[in-house]
Amino acid sequence: MTTRILPAVGDPDAARAITTLLSQLPDAEPAPPVTDSTSLLDTLARLAGESLDELPEVVLVHERIGPVPALELIREVALRFPAVGVVLVTADTGPALFTSAMDSGARGLVGLPLGYEELAARVQGAASWSTGVRRHLGTGPDVFTGPGGTVVTVTGAKGGTGATVVAVQLALAAKASGRTVALVDLDLQSGDVASYLDVQFRRSIVDLAGIADISPRVLQDAVFSHPTGVSLVLAPAEGERGEEVTDRVARQVVSALRNRYEVVVVDCGTQMNSANAAAVEMADQALLVVTPDVVAVRAAKRMVRMWDRLQIRKAEETTTVVNRHNRNTEIQPPLVERITGTKVARAAIPANFKELQAVTDAGRMQDLDSRSTVKQALWSLAGELGLVKPAAGGGGKGGGKLLRSDRGAIGLRGRGKERDRDRDRGAVTVELAGMAPLILFVMIAMWQAVLFGYTFSLAGNAADEGARAATAAATSGGGTQAACVAAATEHLPSSWQDDAGDISCAQEGNLWKAHVELNTPILFPGAGSFPWDVTGSAGAALEGD
Repeated sequence: MTTRILPAVGDPDAARAITTLLSQLPDAEPAPPVTDSTSLLDTLARLAGESLDELPEVVLVHERIGPVPALELIREVALRFPAVGVVLVTADTGPALFTSAMDSGARGLVGLPLGYEELAARVQGAASWSTGVRRHLGTGPDVFTGPGGTVVTVTGAKGGTGATVVAVQLALAAKASGRTVALVDLDLQSGDVASYLDVQFRRSIVDLAGIADISPRVLQDAVFSHPTGVSLVLAPAEGERGEEVTDRVARQVVSALRNRYEVVVVDCGTQMNSANAAAVEMADQALLVVTPDVVAVRAAKRMVRMWDRLQIRKAEETTTVVNRHNRNTEIQPPLVERITGTKVARAAIPANFKELQAVTDAGRMQDLDSRSTVKQALWSLAGELGLVKPAAGGGGKGGGKLLRSDRGAIGLRGRGKERDRDRDRGAVTVELAGMAPLILFVMIAMWQAVLFGYTFSLAGNAADEGARAATAAATSGGGTQAACVAAATEHLPSSWQDDAGDISCAQEGNLWKAHVELNTPILFPGAGSFPWDVTGSAGAALEGD
């Protein structure tokens, strides 16, 4: 049977040496090395998402892998991917390190410099163990085999941006849709999750700090089951005890919760330390909450750059949430996106503290009215992040409850857009109403100009017909003046005939000239006319001269 091996080695020289030696092992299929802990976890999560069979049987972890220490990385892999055998490659093969590696979940330890026989034996042992575990997992449908639940961290760019409100409402939205949810308060010095949800509980995350291996029973003792159904892991009441929560503790707690809950929301506060930095690094989605003001946006930019420098998280992997959004402010979400280099969530939280004040003062954020625009935006954000179950297609009992009691909260971004369109249409209507008199005046002026031109054309045509009739009458010896007036009048519309002025013909040399004066109507014939006339003149030569 072919043994698939994934090396995790940060040092290029060590990576080449390990790859060369692995290629000589019988039935071994070494994959290209991954260079850091984040890449290893992402690769394993992607493979586990496809199928349990896609995971490598053996993972080799070099002692100098980073940024997560090797033993912490082994613990994380063992918790999230129990069907993978992990082997530690290290120069220290002493009993203390061996014991620590075994406690972390390693299946073997290989000393440096590498030897063929030792490497082959450790790889074969880890592969056999992995095969046995996979055979066992294949018989139990309820055994965890994938990458676990979704972890979302919520960090404030600075104090007062509303990160805790966002974290609490995301957790409530996910729970209301029928998912199992844990909410962790990693704002270790000044966490307020308990205050927002009216909780008094003596246990906190500090009680898990001295435990090497967090079992389900131990975890359950530290979790507070809130009446809403959300499981809470709270910050310590004594802020100074927050120092006891290290990055190792944070990784253990988040990993254990990920394996038990579908959604894990972590409130990281605004002050970065090793614990919440570890949570941000582990998160599937990291949110950075910012308000639309210069100070907060600058703070967000500093936070993003710090995460990048410390290799915690890249800017493009961070989602910024704009809180207290107002369409009239100069700083809008697209500008925040350009400045921070992050992706900005489509759901912007409106500035409406009056909706929050009552529930905040009462410490009952769960009682926020479903008609609240703030709640609708936050639960819409939960839907955008994929934290809620779809309403259709078997959303479960929880999902049905959500549709009945909170239809105004999740999936209402469309209504928000409709309200925006209504406001835009209203603004256009007001603008058009203000311009209506001007538009009407211009249309009247244009129509009157058309009437002037038409009247001038009628006068000229009537004069031409009158002059021709006059020359014909003169040739035949008839009444020239009567013929001229009759012909000119005949070729005028009846409305203009009534208001016609002087029509006359006169001989000038060998020409008969006709003059026709017409009144121009105001707006339409019969409604009155202007006091000045439009005159048309024409001449015709006498026949026979």
